[in-house]
Amino acid sequence: MMVDFVHLKQFMYPLLFILGGVFLGMIFEKIIFKEIRKIAQKTKWKGDEVIIRAIHKMPILWFFIAGLYGAIHSIEISPTLLSIIHKVLLCIIIFSGTLVLARIAIGLINLYSEKVGGVFASSSIFSNLIKFLVFLLGILIILQSLGISITPMLTALGVGGLAVALALQDTLSNLFAGLHIIASKQLRIGDYIKLESGEEGYVMDINWRNTAIRALPNNLVIIPNSKLSSTIITNYYFPEKEMAVLIQVGVSYDSDLDKVEKTTIEVGKEIMSEIQGGVTEFEPFIRYHTFADFSINFTVILRAKEFVDQYLIKHEFIKRLHQRFREQGIEIPFPIRTIYMRESCQSS
Repeated sequence: MMVDFVHLKQFMYPLLFILGGVFLGMIFEKIIFKEIRKIAQKTKWKGDEVIIRAIHKMPILWFFIAGLYGAIHSIEISPTLLSIIHKVLLCIIIFSGTLVLARIAIGLINLYSEKVGGVFASSSIFSNLIKFLVFLLGILIILQSLGISITPMLTALGVGGLAVALALQDTLSNLFAGLHIIASKQLRIGDYIKLESGEEGYVMDINWRNTAIRALPNNLVIIPNSKLSSTIITNYYFPEKEMAVLIQVGVSYDSDLDKVEKTTIEVGKEIMSEIQGGVTEFEPFIRYHTFADFSINFTVILRAKEFVDQYLIKHEFIKRLHQRFREQGIEIPFPIRTIYMRESCQSS
């Protein structure tokens, strides 16, 4: 009976340490951590919320490891096995700390990007690069903690770097081109762009190899970063989303041009105030520019809030202007030519 109690006692203390660690971790996560989150939400700086989200659920793991550490020291165990367990627990702690550090780094970059309106937060190339660097640092710390010298590894990486760079020329070209696109800040996630080759659409993502563009038909166009950085790009969202909408119109030579101008501007003002995507405070205007073969041509200048709004604005403007010209008796001529034939008078 005494032997059974001794055996039970040997297993009871380690079990209490482990359960106690898990219990304390849950208390910290559910009660203390919850109160800290409430306090953070009241502060002006959003970085504390980033840190709290990064640490979320980690206290349970850390308290569990602390309980496990206490458990292995409450029982008799061989020094060799104890050393192995210590190293395993240390690796878990370093890895979890690395994960938290990666979350914090990405969260702070996202926060900064939202503040300055940059592209870093939305580009997977940048977040993946940060993860890679942080986890690489964590792996090196783990190796150093295990007594494995990292100096020969760094030397080997330096020597082999040239060979790797030669073998991955295209990949590295796309990688650095993507970083250049991001650093220039002239191309951002969500921008509507048009390439020299004719492809156009919204920039969805810039990763380590290519850039994804969603065209208006809702299909994706995948472009290698190296090609994107070397082509001519029209960014319809830079420096701002608002853009001029130019519509070409022609009227008959018999038209009263002052009346045409007044009528056209009236229709333009209606479009700006009534159609979604029109800039209400903008004053439309026209400019005559050509004595064409069968009409006097002019350009109507309207304004849209962003690129895709121009289609509805043009649609409604043409319909209303055609109806208003018809009501005012203003002729939009067909493409015709009038031929005058002069009869020659011959004297007898």
